[in-house]
Amino acid sequence: MPNKKENQNQRKQLNKYVRFTTIALQMGLTIYLGSVLGEWVDSKTGNTNQLYYKIITLLAVFLAMFSVIRQVLNITNNDNND
Repeated sequence: MPNKKENQNQRKQLNKYVRFTTIALQMGLTIYLGSVLGEWVDSKTGNTNQLYYKIITLLAVFLAMFSVIRQVLNITNNDNND
């Protein structure tokens, strides 16, 4: 029969996997919304070379990467403190 400590360790592992999954979904959604915003700005300004689409999508990629790195560092720091 598993004891209480083993159950807590299994929950922590599952919680970590769920957090990494949500990080990936958040990254994809951020990049997608950035590209949609860029397309919208280009359509409103009448840009035919998709300049704003490229710039805003690239900014969304950098923002998503920054967020992922920050969250992963936060997770690893919390694991080291436990």
